[in-house]
Amino acid sequence: MSLPMPRPRSLLPIRILPVGALSAALALLAAPLPDDPACTDEDRRYMSRAFELAREGVSKGNAPFGALLVRDGRVLAEYHNRVATTTNSIQHAETGLIATFGPGIPRATLAASTLYTSAEPCTMCCGAIRFAGIGRVVYGVAESSFERIITGTDNTNHLGSREVFARTAPQVKVLGPLMEEEGLVEHRAYWPGHVNPARPRVKKD
Repeated sequence: MSLPMPRPRSLLPIRILPVGALSAALALLAAPLPDDPACTDEDRRYMSRAFELAREGVSKGNAPFGALLVRDGRVLAEYHNRVATTTNSIQHAETGLIATFGPGIPRATLAASTLYTSAEPCTMCCGAIRFAGIGRVVYGVAESSFERIITGTDNTNHLGSREVFARTAPQVKVLGPLMEEEGLVEHRAYWPGHVNPARPRVKKD
């Protein structure tokens, strides 16, 4: 005598995410990079301030980037990104700080100072740092890490600040990332709700 076949159990519906959405979700969950072991406790203290400046920029309608210039335990200048509120694409935290305060600071002081920036300087900012003559840079979030959040993909053609300085200004000492887990919090909160700057919207007539 044949036995009745058991009825198949009902399966829960499975939601399949589009490739782009899946990439973006994975980017938001990406593990932070470890701290540069050359960074000191003093570097960590000033990096915390750079993150505060980044949050201040967001509160005023700008992207989450902040920077400060320090010489021998004294803060010489602070700045946060102002691209959105000024509609000026070169108002990054680093370039804005250098353009605003650099002319009033002696070259010897700049050479002996450290620029703390909440995220790794882009190539434009590296150029400004080079020509200002700043001697040391410490960054929080690696550019590859926040770009992954912005685009949802890994940029295989990434040009990091270390390579830029190694080719153009090898005397500049670069340290980072530092405290990236803390720094990524603001980027994860900010970028999903904003236009991807790598793919700007085109205004149609």
